[in-house]
Amino acid sequence: MPLIPYEPFRPFDHLRRELDQMLTRDFPFAREWTNGFGFGQLHVDVYETENEIVAECNLPGLEKKEDVHIDVDRKTLTISGTIQRSHEVKEDQLHRQERFLGRFHRAVGLPHPVSPDNVRATYKNGVLEVRMQKQQGNEKRKIDVQFH
Repeated sequence: MPLIPYEPFRPFDHLRRELDQMLTRDFPFAREWTNGFGFGQLHVDVYETENEIVAECNLPGLEKKEDVHIDVDRKTLTISGTIQRSHEVKEDQLHRQERFLGRFHRAVGLPHPVSPDNVRATYKNGVLEVRMQKQQGNEKRKIDVQFH
């Protein structure tokens, strides 16, 4: 039996997503309160070129590559990780906290199947860019049935 790490706040993920959607849909000005980041959910731009699907997202505050995880399935890109504070600040010395800290997670559907083997990710100036090679060939194949 595989061991699964205990995540005490996992049941609240759905509530967080619903609250984030409600605030950004029904109260667009609330986006300013979260700096467009939502409650641990980043916003991703996806576009395509002739040979690639490109995803870009603002992820300020990442300090090392171990803090971000990228998974690519045929038609889904998943970006997750943690933004940590680089130095310790005592609670009584913190007067305002507006920058996002904590875990983030986002799964995005892709407009075209991609090859998980040819994925490149770069992080520069707080922007994560993921370039995925489009999968060549038809998505549908006609299967010849053998009758005996």
